Amino acid sequence: MRVIAYPSPPHSCGDKHSHRHPLHNSGKEHRFLSTNSLIHMRTEWFGNVRADMLAGLVVALALIPEAIAFSIIAGVDPKIGLYASFSIAVLIAFVGGRPGMISAATAATAVLMITLVKDHGLQYLLAATILAGILQIIAGLFRLGSLMQFVSKSVMTGFVNALAILIFMAQLPELIGVPVLTYVMVAAGLGIIYLFPYVTKAIPSPLVCILVLTALSIWFAFDIRTVGDMGELPSTLPVFLLPQIPLNLETLMIILPYSIAVAVVGLLESLMTAQIVDDLTDTPSDKNRECVGQGIANTATGFLGGMAGCAMIGQSMINVKSGGRGRLSTFCAGVFLLFMILVLGDWVSQIPMAALVAIMIMVSIGTFSWSSIKNLRDHPRSSSIVMIATVIGVVYTHNLAIGVLIGVLLSAIFFAWKIAQIFRITSTLSADGLHRTYMVEGQVFFASVANFNTAFDFKEALEKVTIDVRHAHIWDISSVAALDMIVLKFRREGADVEIIGMNEASETIVDRLAIHDKPGAMERLLGH
Repeated sequence: MRVIAYPSPPHSCGDKHSHRHPLHNSGKEHRFLSTNSLIHMRTEWFGNVRADMLAGLVVALALIPEAIAFSIIAGVDPKIGLYASFSIAVLIAFVGGRPGMISAATAATAVLMITLVKDHGLQYLLAATILAGILQIIAGLFRLGSLMQFVSKSVMTGFVNALAILIFMAQLPELIGVPVLTYVMVAAGLGIIYLFPYVTKAIPSPLVCILVLTALSIWFAFDIRTVGDMGELPSTLPVFLLPQIPLNLETLMIILPYSIAVAVVGLLESLMTAQIVDDLTDTPSDKNRECVGQGIANTATGFLGGMAGCAMIGQSMINVKSGGRGRLSTFCAGVFLLFMILVLGDWVSQIPMAALVAIMIMVSIGTFSWSSIKNLRDHPRSSSIVMIATVIGVVYTHNLAIGVLIGVLLSAIFFAWKIAQIFRITSTLSADGLHRTYMVEGQVFFASVANFNTAFDFKEALEKVTIDVRHAHIWDISSVAALDMIVLKFRREGADVEIIGMNEASETIVDRLAIHDKPGAMERLLGH
């Protein structure tokens, strides 16, 4: 706690306590901060109990088939994904930085582990999961979560749209080559999801969808695909274990590339999902705490026999749309998941996949930013290109990191190009024709250096040249090198050069990097 001690003013009544040191109040201030922290914690956990528990139940039901599917993608037993989803969801509820966001086993991390499992087996996957978690913790401690501020709105929109498309595409295997009854059930599920809220919002409509379609499927013995067809559910609790691998440098070199990829992709998806939930709920989140939280969850999960995971935008959207807002919803999702697979496994295995497909289609429709299509005509062309490139990059590669990286790089290029255009140099010549003053306006950096260089006439017979940069800013080594070259060329032609109006930041980098006032500068120029 920071305490600022101000001198006590003289007390007009001569009170013997008038010179009491301000630190005497620190106990009261500490109690006030502690009370605020308790109130904040209570709100995050118990400010929305009923809705959080119901939302957690819906999410748990939706997690089961996805966790099984992601396990199959990675080439491991279904229980690896189910244990991971339970472990990550429960732990992130306590240590994460975004209340109400769902984290579990995901396809984004599963696809990165395919080759590792195929070449080296499950134990190396567990070790890579632990190491990925440690790397994420380090990223959080170094406050790398703050890098989210460099992700533009166009990239965020592209990310959201790409995920909506991927969520829908993931449902296609359940909609191709299936009985007609499956389409009827999916349509019925969508009808319940969208129409039931007009009856009441007390119960989340996705939960009603699951219950009604499961009851119909069991009652009429429909011959359609169920959760049980995805894979066998585990019947025992996860146990703590150490990966059975040799602890040496060779092992580290095997798992390190996979761990780095998982850590980066996991944090990227988690932080961007956190930003989306922030916007949906109008509440802030601690991105650096989220990095550490994801790392703790993955590290612990590796010791519990689970695969790496991260935040899930689909399940997070289900949670938010079902009324989940607090940490209790995430915690309940994990606990209900374990309870259902261990205790209610026989019932859960009978849930028709059509019900879960309907929910995920609803998530896909709700996630996609439909306004972004209309805005293609109104928004700047560069913003639209960034958004579309991000979508194409993510959907084509199925790798969130590559797609978002494309978007961020394009945003940076367009921004640099735009700033480089806001630059001009004008000049005035003295009455005697011997002194020219150049007025530089705008940002001088690598993208505007070419225009900077061509704005000066070195062949003009001058005695003095003044370069006025009071309305400019010199940013980088490229601009300093250009300034050096201009000063030295004018001096080579016999002119006296003066630079005026330099701001403090520009002066700092010029003093440190410039060579035009150092011995031998002219010789270096002539040598080139």
